[in-house]
Amino acid sequence: MEKANAEAHNIKGLIKGDKLVQKAVYDAFAPKMLAACQNFISDRTLAEEAMNNGFVKVFFNIKKYKQEGSFEGWIRKIMIRESLSFLRKKKFVIASQSEIILEKQKTYQKPVEEVSEIQQLIERLPIEFKIVFNLYAIEGYSHKEIAELLKIPETTSKTRLFRARKILKEQLQTIKKANGRF
Repeated sequence: MEKANAEAHNIKGLIKGDKLVQKAVYDAFAPKMLAACQNFISDRTLAEEAMNNGFVKVFFNIKKYKQEGSFEGWIRKIMIRESLSFLRKKKFVIASQSEIILEKQKTYQKPVEEVSEIQQLIERLPIEFKIVFNLYAIEGYSHKEIAELLKIPETTSKTRLFRARKILKEQLQTIKKANGRF
């Protein structure tokens, strides 16, 4: 069965509440959705909890899916929102701090050998910076969308991204110096 037909079949099955289809959809998307949740929640067990809550919402709200855009994208948005909601409930997200004045930022390309180091550094960012960085750089959200999701001013989103990039750049330079890559 081709992808479009399989997707249509799955959506119909989900609407009917078919448990086998629910399991098939879960099995098909869980690895990617867990990775999406772990972009925000480092602890695997907590990320799995958020993902499972997200799937419950997917199955409960399937009738709201308008079949505009990809089904996977719709599920991913639910997972991201659920991860952020989970963090808020667990009080991991720190309310808006005093923010620095935003300066123009320059982006740079990362060599392939640095990707693993960067992923580790992202994990160590303060949670409010990590969330904005992941939403913007990984998930492709705009600052306006991030501000709406997190209920913060758009300038706060921009500032947090700026500070996250600055921290990452400084830490990467420290690693490069320590490893003699300069």
